[in-house]
Amino acid sequence: MTTRRYWGTQRVARACQVTAATVAHWIDQGLLKGHKTPTGRRRVEAGELARFLRSREMALPADLREALGSDAVVVVDDDGTYLTALIATLERAELGVEVVAASNGVDALLEIGRVRPSLIVLDFRLPDLDAGQVIERLLEPGRELDAEVLVVTGGIAEADEQRLRDVGVKTIVNKSEGMPVVIDAIRQALRRRKAA
Repeated sequence: MTTRRYWGTQRVARACQVTAATVAHWIDQGLLKGHKTPTGRRRVEAGELARFLRSREMALPADLREALGSDAVVVVDDDGTYLTALIATLERAELGVEVVAASNGVDALLEIGRVRPSLIVLDFRLPDLDAGQVIERLLEPGRELDAEVLVVTGGIAEADEQRLRDVGVKTIVNKSEGMPVVIDAIRQALRRRKAA
């Protein structure tokens, strides 16, 4: 995939799930910094688009993250308090990642497909699918899982742990070990991805 420094209105519109006319309006009104080419086409610099999306709490598309040299992490947990704490801790850790959250397995699958993360941090027990079922769906024929998966749990049976290992999970962390251990496991997983 080629990365571009400047994005046209059509491409920005697809990323924001709006029309190109809306993007042109944002640029013309000064909401989104951009410029016009000599032929009258509007262009937005990749960094400016990232600032705009972040200010509106929107996830960056994979090709924009690639252009900026950053990764995405999808964090999935049905415990809202834990999820909020994990996201806040990740942001303070300054790992240079975009964090996208989901609170159940189906939403996780949608977010993973949308942002194509480098890392997926999955709670084992979710209200609809467990971590193993989420991964199995990501590995179905015709799909490609190009992300490392880290499972965070309050404790699981040996059979469940083996099932996770069988589908490629390298790291399983117990929540009782504390947030610093979880963040360190995330940091190590991101390093492995960059080294690969």
